[in-house]
Amino acid sequence: MADFKKVESFYRLLHETATILSEKEQTTYLDGLIMTGENLVQGGMPDKFDEQTKNDLIYKYESITLDELSKEEIRKGYQLAILQGMKMGVQSQHAMTPDAVALFVGYLVEKAMNKKERITLLDPAIGTGNLVSAFLNQTKKKVFSYGSEVDETLIKLAYVNLNAQEHDIQLYHQDSLQSLMIDPVDLVITDLPVGYYPNDETASTYRLKAEKGHSLAHHLMIEQALNHTKEGGFLFFLIPNFLFAGDEAQKLNKYLKEQAVIHGLLQLPLTMFKKEEQAKSIFFIQKRGQGVAAPKEALMAELPSFSDPKALQSIMKKIDAWFKTSFTG
Repeated sequence: MADFKKVESFYRLLHETATILSEKEQTTYLDGLIMTGENLVQGGMPDKFDEQTKNDLIYKYESITLDELSKEEIRKGYQLAILQGMKMGVQSQHAMTPDAVALFVGYLVEKAMNKKERITLLDPAIGTGNLVSAFLNQTKKKVFSYGSEVDETLIKLAYVNLNAQEHDIQLYHQDSLQSLMIDPVDLVITDLPVGYYPNDETASTYRLKAEKGHSLAHHLMIEQALNHTKEGGFLFFLIPNFLFAGDEAQKLNKYLKEQAVIHGLLQLPLTMFKKEEQAKSIFFIQKRGQGVAAPKEALMAELPSFSDPKALQSIMKKIDAWFKTSFTG
């Protein structure tokens, strides 16, 4: 359990030092956060600053050390600082998977993969690393992870965040829909990027490419994730609720029936989203392979508000019962 006072102290350290660095370097708050993250992990700072600035930074860095904090306290401190940076006006793709959702995905993964002690994991749209690290901090399994992200700011934030937590992960700054030099993994967890993919040449290599115009990035990412999953491996996607609507949905449905077994679709509370069209669900599938069978019935549910513990406890009892009676993994 994370100590809130420690989280708050660590957030304050990150916030204050990121602010100093961003002002001195005349850059964004998030870039300042990346710089301060590197200083914390490397235990030093560049010589280019004046003595007053150096002394201010050293004083703040000495107020709390990474060794005093748990992985969860580090993750939550970074999360608060990143959210602060995102409030200052950033591009629309700069978003973070909400904490409650990340923890719930982790709970489902533990249920699905309870027989495995060692796993390899891929997040092909790792963003700031919050979803992956929330899972890594709650599992007792030995996990080696891979993460890929096209956005330079986000991959740098993931790097300092995951490095500070000392997670065993290999990060790639690249377009995840292009060739990934990663062996097939046991598990994929990702919050799907939503929208049109502009690179028609790369999209043309996918079965789920559009017949006309730009292809849907979220469809291509599902195909890419399945390509990099072992037979019998599990995939947990955060998907837009409209994933199975529209002209391309029939092709996606056919592809999924051929390549995977659908275990569940859990709709997240609409109250979590500013607009209904932004609403998402947790989509839980398994890549086909020897011994892989469809569940007796798929797990379908609308999740209650994460701030309603009684209703949440009730739905979790139903999910636990489903894993005991219907799950075939």
